[in-house]
Amino acid sequence: MTYTRWPSLTGAPKLCIFASSRFTHSLAHEDPDALPYQPVIVRNREEALKTTCDGFYFGSESPTEQSELTRRYGPRPLLLIAEQNTDCSIGSAFCLIINDDRVRFSVNLDVLTHSGVRVNPDVLMLARKKPHE
Repeated sequence: MTYTRWPSLTGAPKLCIFASSRFTHSLAHEDPDALPYQPVIVRNREEALKTTCDGFYFGSESPTEQSELTRRYGPRPLLLIAEQNTDCSIGSAFCLIINDDRVRFSVNLDVLTHSGVRVNPDVLMLARKKPHE
């Protein structure tokens, strides 16, 4: 969120975090005042559609559900991050790859390009780097 810019946003972006996320507590409750975003926990698609979000953090929602929600949300700049989208071909711009004690991510540049937000290119380069093993 820190490395993302919205075209007309003033203040901290509102990140809607689905309650199905395995990192809900860390993303929303540890120290909300220290976060670079305003966390909002949503339990389902209907709550998400009623909330004015600048980004979504999806938990167990499928890539198809992610795409459907953002389509119904309308044409506004959104940062889209998902935990359960390992293929990362539809749905979210940033897809977490969670393996045991390690978290990596991949980027869907098509979704990111159409999202309306700008992300620092250095963040995009991190997704390209291969781990040294």
